[in-house]
Amino acid sequence: MAMNMQGMGDGEDEFPTTSAINTTPLVDIMLVLLIIFLITVPVVIGSIEVKLPAERNIPTQTKPENVNIAVDVNGNVYWNQSLVGGEEELLALLRAEAPKVPQPEVHIRGDIDTSYEYVGRVVEACQRVGIAKVGFITEPPPGGGG
Repeated sequence: MAMNMQGMGDGEDEFPTTSAINTTPLVDIMLVLLIIFLITVPVVIGSIEVKLPAERNIPTQTKPENVNIAVDVNGNVYWNQSLVGGEEELLALLRAEAPKVPQPEVHIRGDIDTSYEYVGRVVEACQRVGIAKVGFITEPPPGGGG
C-alpha cells in the first residue's frame, strides 16, 4: 500500500520560502495614522487669537474701607477680626457694604489647607449681594518676585 504524493519529496516546493518581512500591513497602519493626524492636528492647534494679559504682582494697599475676610482651615469665616456666625450673618454684613459709594473691595485670605468649598461660599455670597471687586490675598513668592 504505497501512496504517491505529487510534489512531495522531489525537492521542488510550490511556494518557496522568503526571508523578507511583509511590510504591506505596516504601510497600511502608517497611512491610517497619517490620515488621523492630518485630521486632528488642525483641531488641536486651532484656537481663537486672544491677547493674554501679562503677569503682574502688585502689592495690595490695604485701605481702612476695604473688607478683610479670613477663612480658616475649618471653614470658619472672620469679618476683619470678628468671627461670623453663619452664612446669613455674612450676607447681612456684605449687604450693608454693597450700596456704599465707592464700593469697598473684599479681600479674602484663605488658609492654605482649607477646602476651596469654604472660600467658594464667601465668593458666592459676594456675588449674591453685588460686590464688584473681590480679591485673594496670598503670600509673595520666595525672592520677592514682584
